[in-house]
Amino acid sequence: MEFTRRDLLAGGAAMVAAMAVGGPAEAKKSWFAGTAIDNDVSWKRTNFDAIDPTWRRQIVKYFSPEPAGTVVVDTMHHFLYLIVENQTAVRYGVGVGKDGFKWYGRAVVARKALWPRWTPPPEMHARKPGLPQYVEGAAPDNPLGPRALYLYRDGSDTGYRFHGTLEPWSIGTDASSGCIRMFNEDVMDLYQRCPIGTAVQVLPHIADNAPKKG
Repeated sequence: MEFTRRDLLAGGAAMVAAMAVGGPAEAKKSWFAGTAIDNDVSWKRTNFDAIDPTWRRQIVKYFSPEPAGTVVVDTMHHFLYLIVENQTAVRYGVGVGKDGFKWYGRAVVARKALWPRWTPPPEMHARKPGLPQYVEGAAPDNPLGPRALYLYRDGSDTGYRFHGTLEPWSIGTDASSGCIRMFNEDVMDLYQRCPIGTAVQVLPHIADNAPKKG
């Protein structure tokens, strides 16, 4: 069977049209990669092939006067550092508060929860009427994800948490109402590494103290 130039051009046009039908969802890799089970709960795993490597968990050189075991959050550059030893830290990409919702200072991890219930505070209800009074832990629409670490200051709940997310594409952005959101895999990792009493420091420019590349 012979093909003419016209046949080839028509075939190419048809292929382009077929690809266009798929739209952006098919043109871009999915943000999720299957499911996993955690404490009898099925959850969507993050597709890290679709994530900018900048935001992936990694060990980095990190110079800080804070002792090992301290968590330092750099809201300006969207990183959370868990200081380990030998001037290194585990660095996680995070989503932070939008303008008007950012907060800075010191706190401690005073409570931790597996598949936590989400209870929107009164201020959030005022901004977004119609929110539920609460969302049970492990519910598919619970924005806290699989883990939450609750930050207290002087014995009082600050209202801020480290928690997971339903929106992995928001990591590396100013997207939250003040809480620090993480990839679900990362908040599960941090949960294991940080005992109750872990010191937390939230600063806007902490990454500027890190050594510059080459």
